[in-house]
Amino acid sequence: MKRAVALTALLSLAALAVPATSAAALSAPAGKGTDLGRQTLPANDGWAAEGSGTTGGAAAPASNVHTVSTRDQLAAALAAPAPKIIYVRGTVAPDKTCADYTAAGYSLDAYLAAYDPAVWGRDAEPSGPLEDARAASAANQTKDIKLKVSGNTTIVGLGKDATIRGINLHVDKVDNVIIRNITFEDTADCFPQWDPTDGSEGNWNSLYDNISVTGSTHVWVDHSTFTDGDNPDSGQPLYFGRPYQVHDGQLDITNGSNYVTASWNRFSGHDKTMLIGSTNNPTTDSGKLKVTVHHNHFENVLQRLPRVRFGQVHVYNNYYEIPDASTFEYALGVGVQSQIFAENNFFRLSRAVDPADLLYNWGGTALTTRGNVLRVGGKVTPIDLVATYNAARDPDFGTDAGWTPTLHTGIDPAESVRRSVSRHAGAGEVR
Repeated sequence: MKRAVALTALLSLAALAVPATSAAALSAPAGKGTDLGRQTLPANDGWAAEGSGTTGGAAAPASNVHTVSTRDQLAAALAAPAPKIIYVRGTVAPDKTCADYTAAGYSLDAYLAAYDPAVWGRDAEPSGPLEDARAASAANQTKDIKLKVSGNTTIVGLGKDATIRGINLHVDKVDNVIIRNITFEDTADCFPQWDPTDGSEGNWNSLYDNISVTGSTHVWVDHSTFTDGDNPDSGQPLYFGRPYQVHDGQLDITNGSNYVTASWNRFSGHDKTMLIGSTNNPTTDSGKLKVTVHHNHFENVLQRLPRVRFGQVHVYNNYYEIPDASTFEYALGVGVQSQIFAENNFFRLSRAVDPADLLYNWGGTALTTRGNVLRVGGKVTPIDLVATYNAARDPDFGTDAGWTPTLHTGIDPAESVRRSVSRHAGAGEVR
């Protein structure tokens, strides 16, 4: 119950009570020469530059420019006409608690007692009144914290402390979205579901990402920070011998999404970080999921950096900082029909982390890697990611992803990446 109380306390933080204002007359953030809301994706900056490029709400008239500081203001602005610009000031968070979402008949103690594998078994997912009450509780939370982002929209933080906490932004079946300069924090699920059939030991599964991109095109997520704040995955209790998982992804790109660039973001202290492609079924995703991941800082994160299915995914100039073998599984997940092209990344590992674990085989067959470097201790050396993996694991990966990226604004030498990315990635660092 200590865990439930802590989670309730986190979600009960009230949003700042600042009146909504028009941002039409706002100057650019302090120290910046350009209004971030009017900036568009530079030409050739990754897959999001394909075709029409990504301009978000840059062309919004003054009447479609909003400044928000509460959850309700954000929801209203997201529902307003596009093209639009939404400036986030201060901390935006729900004003409800887990208790407010809880449907009649649900409690975590009762749920744990009913679906303990010693009682329920391991052959079927939970069902019955308690599972129905959990699902109803989850639906109440979803209605409050999962907010849809329309097309032709820019969402940008003002200054260095703009934060969206406990909210899932859902970019669903739309085109042309920009999200920049925001700290996304602790989108925690009050009601995770136990699935004893998930893997050999069962798993707890949660519903919410910080940002979910589903079935959408031309999306740019830039200079944002993703963190669980005071509620990290590493601090969750074990129930039925498995971590009580209250978070899902930080930035997930799935369901046939296409032409996405994720650049200069900081991902910190999390388990399931970035998923590209949600299932092994090619019907929705084949030929899509074209994503560029560049100049991001992956700091003490467990897995999915990213995990890829189907897509032609360009992963370059990222800084991977992995100090603890006990909280790391893999960096690049090579999934079914994936075509990862990983170049000029900087991997900084503790001596306890096996470099062969930088790749993981999720059913893929090949990837291209070149120009990557490894630092263990004080020495920086080249690393052939595929050869290192193949020397320790079976079956081997092939070395040709079958394509060569052309959409990029220049690829930095790998040796320079640690310094530039550690200094300039994340919210508050946009230049």
